[in-house]
Amino acid sequence: MHRFYVAPENWDPLAPVLRGSEAHHARNVLRMQAGDKLVLFNGEGRELTAEIMNVAVDEIRLRKLHESEMAPLRCRIVLGQAIPKGKSMDLIVQKAVEIGAAEIAPIISDRTIVQLDSEGASQKQTKWQQIAIEAAKQCGQNWLPRVHAPKKLAEFFFASERAFDLRLIGSLQPDAHQLKKILETYSSEHGHRPRSVLMLVGPEGDFTPAELALARRHGCQPITLGPIILRVETAAIYCLSILSYELLI
Repeated sequence: MHRFYVAPENWDPLAPVLRGSEAHHARNVLRMQAGDKLVLFNGEGRELTAEIMNVAVDEIRLRKLHESEMAPLRCRIVLGQAIPKGKSMDLIVQKAVEIGAAEIAPIISDRTIVQLDSEGASQKQTKWQQIAIEAAKQCGQNWLPRVHAPKKLAEFFFASERAFDLRLIGSLQPDAHQLKKILETYSSEHGHRPRSVLMLVGPEGDFTPAELALARRHGCQPITLGPIILRVETAAIYCLSILSYELLI
């Protein structure tokens, strides 16, 4: 069945309704009619199967058939991704949702080619959040990852109030450690796997030495991604895939 997103503030399981772009998609693109069934999710774990009762110009009224709730993932994985050139960030956001990231923080690094003013940053955030919604609709993820506004690395650390069990940063430096060993060390020292992880991935050419030093001062451990230099989007997917396998399953 087709899935549609309803924001938490509009979630009403007793009288479910589709409005705005989601109603437009159901009515004008999918040509759904009364009697058709669909699935709603609110991005906070709730999912509702419903039947279309009435299709109007401005809204689609539904009847609840079944409601369920998905437990949060076992680990909160936050991807801090330096914004790459072109449309690679679109792909990274999409795949981060599919792999299980809880939050995506776009980083404006010193080597980021794309430079954004406040208006451009807001537009990018809105675009990437919509990509996250579409990815969640397709992959069955009922916990919608939040895409933060783009920030410089120092601003990101200053604004990041919540603590992480583990902070990591991809690095090309020779002193970087294997991620598997870092996870094993954490588990042996704490008796459990980390429940929250920050994963920083740099832009083309990696973070600058100053940014790496800043990340280290904020507790980030450098990890190696192997002997082959990866493209930015490959590095992000690679890191998230390992973390997902090790911490979410």
